[in-house]
Amino acid sequence: MGSTFGHLFRVTTFGESHGGGVGAIVDGCPPQLELSEADIQVDLDRRKPGQSKIVTPRREDDRAQILSGVFEGKTLGTPITILVQNKDARSQDYSEMAEKFRPSHADATYQAKYGIRNWQGGGRSSARETIGRVAAGAIAKKILKQVAGVEIIAYVKQVKDLVVPHIDPNTVTMEQVESNILRCPDPEMAAKMIDFIDKIRREGNSVGGIVECVARNVPIGLGDPVFDKLEADLAKAVMSLPASKGFEIGSGFDGVCLTGREHNDEFYMEGDRLRTRTNNSGGIQGGISNGENIILRVAFKPTATILLEQKTVSVSGEETTLTGRGRHDPCVLPRAVPMVEAMVALVLCDRYLTQKTISL
Repeated sequence: MGSTFGHLFRVTTFGESHGGGVGAIVDGCPPQLELSEADIQVDLDRRKPGQSKIVTPRREDDRAQILSGVFEGKTLGTPITILVQNKDARSQDYSEMAEKFRPSHADATYQAKYGIRNWQGGGRSSARETIGRVAAGAIAKKILKQVAGVEIIAYVKQVKDLVVPHIDPNTVTMEQVESNILRCPDPEMAAKMIDFIDKIRREGNSVGGIVECVARNVPIGLGDPVFDKLEADLAKAVMSLPASKGFEIGSGFDGVCLTGREHNDEFYMEGDRLRTRTNNSGGIQGGISNGENIILRVAFKPTATILLEQKTVSVSGEETTLTGRGRHDPCVLPRAVPMVEAMVALVLCDRYLTQKTISL
């Protein structure tokens, strides 16, 4: 069912939204990495529901439990199992959805493919599945930071047609990102976006936007030509996130407005290091990291489940209507920020382990 990601650093997520719990098994983590549940909890707290008025009000502690792979505070090199228990599921909110497909949700396609689906909270198609990704991503971040000084920061760049006029990905800090409930490093624009999302929430509707992510201090040489290009791996990773609908790296689609003379990143020497004067390539050339900052963007659609009446079809094929109930994000962006960071970290960690021999 496509629940495993990675080559050497392999992550398998498990669990359903309203089951007993969710989590991940991480295989390929090098031994002797200092690791605690607190290391993982930081990003889980950034991802968890109920943290502000502009996300789902579901109340979950999302406390990480490490069940295997760590002894006396260090990794063993064996599979690490991380479990987060579900404690605030309200399956009755989804009873009508057992018989009716939610527009633009995974209900109809899961039913067609498998002949069965967990309609309670969406099962595996729920964003709650991403707990395992974020937990594994926290481990990947720690490895990358320790062995190469890699820093990964994502933030909200756009909500619907509200766009931050300028964010410098080369200098943005985690403190700026975490300074507000939206995780947008521009305080003035963040306030406007938060007000807009809250208005959409009170209407029972939803809205989407764009998350930008920067990875700094990425070593040169990660990624392989042709089918295993680094940007192709990153695209697959972030496009596997719930509600993701678009991917850009470097200049992205805006690059079509430039000529080759304008777009090319000219080289120069900084001491004994090869650098580029611009970074339209987004830190990757020929599918291989070039040592510049990797900068990418992910577009997320409006949340599919809304509290407004919509036309739909029942499981038996009858045309009908459905008004969503339950607790849902009016905008996925604030909680998608740590999800994007996690997927970028998983790719870079996997590629680093493929390229380098490390000792922790």
